[in-house]
Amino acid sequence: MKVLYQAMSRAALEPQWHLPTLPPSFLLPLRARLSTVPSSIVSRPPPEPLQSSRVNPKASKENLASSHPPSSAPSIPSQPHNEHPQSSTPPSSTLSPSILEMLPLLRSQPSHYITAHIHARPYLLTAGDTLRLPFHMPKVKPGDVLRLNRASSIGSRDYTMRGAPYLDERLFECRATVVGVEAEPMRYLEKTKRRNRKVKTVKSKHRFTLLKLKELKIMSPEGGYEEVAADGSTGGAGAEEATLAV
Repeated sequence: MKVLYQAMSRAALEPQWHLPTLPPSFLLPLRARLSTVPSSIVSRPPPEPLQSSRVNPKASKENLASSHPPSSAPSIPSQPHNEHPQSSTPPSSTLSPSILEMLPLLRSQPSHYITAHIHARPYLLTAGDTLRLPFHMPKVKPGDVLRLNRASSIGSRDYTMRGAPYLDERLFECRATVVGVEAEPMRYLEKTKRRNRKVKTVKSKHRFTLLKLKELKIMSPEGGYEEVAADGSTGGAGAEEATLAV
C-alpha cells in the first residue's frame, strides 16, 4: 500500500509534457550558431542555358533542321503496298509448241497408260483395269462415272509425257466407273493393360470402293481426241456422259 502511494504521488508531481530546452548559444558549435541567424533569400534569374531550354520544342526542331541541310543522296520513291500480289508468270491459255508436237507421236501408239492421282495418291492405270481404293469414297454409288482430271504422266510404249506436277486436263480425258464397295472380313483385336484382368475386344471392318477404268482419251492438236476403249481399240468422239470430277 505504501509503494502504491509513493508511485501515485511521484506521477502527480512530475509534469506530463517535457518541453525540450536548448543550451545557450555560446555552448553550441559554430555551424549551429550560424544556422540560427536568419538569412535573406535573394531571387536571381536562371542562367541563359536554362532559359534557352524552355523554348517551344517545335521551334527547336525547325532550327535543328535548318542547321543540318538534307544530304544529296537520291530519294527512293515509296511503292504502294499491294495486298494481292500478281504472279509474274500468268498461266498460259494456249499449249506450248513442244506439247503440240508430242501429241501426234503419242496418239500414234496402240495403247496408253496414265498415272492418275486420287486424293493426292498416284495410281498407274490403263484402259480396262480395276482399281480398289484404300478407302471408302463417300457420296458415290455403283454406276457413277468419275472423271479423273489429275495426272502426273501419260504415255505409251515409246513416249511419255510428264507434268510439273500435273498435266493440263485439256490433253486427256480419263473416265472410271464405280463398280461397287468391297468389305474385308471382320477383325478382332484384344486390348489389355498391365496388372488388369479385364480384356477389351475391338471390332473393325473396313470398306473399299472399286473403280474400273472404262476409257482413256488423248486429245489431238486440232481439238479432237482419240479414245482408247477397254479392249484397246481406238475410235472417235463418243457420246458425253455425266461425270464427277475427283
